[in-house]
Amino acid sequence: GEFSEVIGSCAALRQVQEQIRKVAVTNANVLLVGETGTGKELFARSIHAAGPRKDEHFLAINCGTRPEELLESQLFGTRTAVPGHGQTVEDGLLLHAGEGTVFLDEISNLPLSTQAKLLRAIEYGEVLPVGGSEPQQVRARIIASTTRELAREVAQDRFHEDLFYRLDGVKIQIPPLRDRIDDIPELVEYFVGKYSRQMRKRV
Repeated sequence: GEFSEVIGSCAALRQVQEQIRKVAVTNANVLLVGETGTGKELFARSIHAAGPRKDEHFLAINCGTRPEELLESQLFGTRTAVPGHGQTVEDGLLLHAGEGTVFLDEISNLPLSTQAKLLRAIEYGEVLPVGGSEPQQVRARIIASTTRELAREVAQDRFHEDLFYRLDGVKIQIPPLRDRIDDIPELVEYFVGKYSRQMRKRV
């Protein structure tokens, strides 16, 4: 099922799984908040897998990708004029995902100018590819993650306020392992089993 890769059964984890079940079927955009190493992409994949478009693409991008031009071409696509041949067209992730999901890992790392373009994609369902003149329709669901407090980033003019409100509507807090102590035996058993199979050794 959608939680097959999520190991554990403590109360904190069950609460997150219940939130995911509720939000997945709505196809709403989601913000996952949690410390580094809490498995936010795994939960993003769970949301996608539990949703009505689970057979569509799930595509992920790290928002710290540099330079900025590369990040924007990966996200929004490119249109390049080729003399005598019209244009070469490269679809970015937001277009290539179709009606699937795009996971924006650590969204606080997005440059402000890129944030403004992403806001337009969310508000109006369209992107303007780099070098293009015609907007393209976007139908993908956005799941973003952050390790930072985005409200503080907004207050310090490092994050677009309107984008923050667009993403903050459905927010899921992913618990760190120290709040999941009861899950440790289950996790140990899972990883011992996994690596003993891989290494063909009995532990």
